[in-house]
Amino acid sequence: MEGPPSICVDEASPYDTQAYPTYFGAINGEDGECGPGFWTAAVSNLYGDGDDDDDADDPESSSRTVNVDDFGAKGDGTDDTEAFEKAWKEACSSAPSVLVVPENKSYLLKPITFSGPCKSLIKVMIYGTIQASTNRSDWDGSNQRYWLRFQKITKLLVEGGGTIDGNGEIWWKYSCKIDKSQPCKDAPTAMTFYSCKNLKVKDLRFKDSQQIHLSFERCSDVASSNLMVTAPENSPNTDGIHVTGTLDIQIDSCVIGTGDDCISIVSGSQNVKATNITCGPGHGISIGSLGKGNKEAHVSQVLVDGAKLVGTTNGVRIKTWQGGSGNANNIKFQNIDMDNVTRPIIVDQNYCDSKKSCPEQESAVEISNVVYKNIKGTSASEVAVKFDCSESFPCTGIVLENINLDGMGGKSTKSSCKNVEGTSKGTVYPQPCF
Repeated sequence: MEGPPSICVDEASPYDTQAYPTYFGAINGEDGECGPGFWTAAVSNLYGDGDDDDDADDPESSSRTVNVDDFGAKGDGTDDTEAFEKAWKEACSSAPSVLVVPENKSYLLKPITFSGPCKSLIKVMIYGTIQASTNRSDWDGSNQRYWLRFQKITKLLVEGGGTIDGNGEIWWKYSCKIDKSQPCKDAPTAMTFYSCKNLKVKDLRFKDSQQIHLSFERCSDVASSNLMVTAPENSPNTDGIHVTGTLDIQIDSCVIGTGDDCISIVSGSQNVKATNITCGPGHGISIGSLGKGNKEAHVSQVLVDGAKLVGTTNGVRIKTWQGGSGNANNIKFQNIDMDNVTRPIIVDQNYCDSKKSCPEQESAVEISNVVYKNIKGTSASEVAVKFDCSESFPCTGIVLENINLDGMGGKSTKSSCKNVEGTSKGTVYPQPCF
């Protein structure tokens, strides 16, 4: 198997290159090392061409099949958690194995963790439906942030065409964003991958998660594709795909419509590539929020290439809290169509999602080397391009190239700038404000 793709890190990088030696090494782009053109160097295939990888994609290979029904799962609306736990234990201890969730059944699960390390490569083939318990008390005494959790597994494939149904409505109505009298608490993420390596997730449907639908946390070498994620537009905090602390991840050919960000990328994530994304409804494709609670945050080398956003509140967004530190840099958004998007291009270094007003602070997460290229369509608001940056740490190295964002019905649009340094190339409308 080939190693993970090398990535571009400058001398001021906040990342510990000694701790992650295989991930760091300069690559040259058309604009020089670590410049806006670094993505001209192709991101290599995460799984290489080795025999092990070919086997990972072939569910009919010589593996032991472990069917959850053989361990007592009924798929009839009764609790199947114990059966899934027993089936996982058997599959994880076999070399290699396929864990099968049969089609035409709906399996009810309480919060469950599928832990590694496993003996060998493991595949989880979800053909049917997995439903969350509608009893919120089933999370009492357990971590309320998780429902289905896979952790510390190497060489894992999850696919099958089935459905992950979070039954989120029972959680949404108790959210502080829906009921202002309620305290703000965590709700479960439908499916979480924590500290997994060499991971593929594809050909699945996620619906009505309690909160986030799919989260990659502290993972590396991840490929996710052909996912459909849906939840009502008014469902709170139901991000589609969330990426945190993850290195080398590709998200491809996904259709996402929820009540929050279609894709959210937060601190510790590096070398993130999202292609062929359809988004809407929702809050768009976001980097952040970063720096909440005066914390240090770092995100770098993000490419969003090929996206269609329809009716979203934001298009491509970077959002950071005052008082934070660190940086978000080497980011490129390109080949994106906007249709009736309220804020198509936005950077907000003064983000505040709080019941109380956020006090003004001097420190900020620095934002630099961000390219917007070949972005067109319609804005639902007059301000189609907005850079609201920090006075102490202005946004730098912003590039607008071939931008055409008209208002709905042919209305004019404009740009808004505060503490930003940038350049423009080609035809840019609305007129740049730097």
